[in-house]
Amino acid sequence: MSYVITASCVDRKDRSCIAACPVDCIDTTDGDRMVYIDAELCIDCGSCLVSCPVDAPKSRGTLEGGEEPFAAINDLWYEDPDAARAEVASHVGEAP
Repeated sequence: MSYVITASCVDRKDRSCIAACPVDCIDTTDGDRMVYIDAELCIDCGSCLVSCPVDAPKSRGTLEGGEEPFAAINDLWYEDPDAARAEVASHVGEAP
């Protein structure tokens, strides 16, 4: 089971998880409000969780309530980044 990035990353985007990931499965662009984990590459090691100051990474198996849509958002970003960005905005509102 892989990790996903949840809402607490939105508009914070610390990026420490990117440097901590041993398999380079976390991505973002300057236009994104958060980072995203590629579920196909994630080895479920927890390095992202340990390095994140806002506890944004969560194991897919532990997502609750408002966090659950972020599994699909992380996956969608690797297929259609613009659609994923729209989903982020619909779940947490527009950027400040």
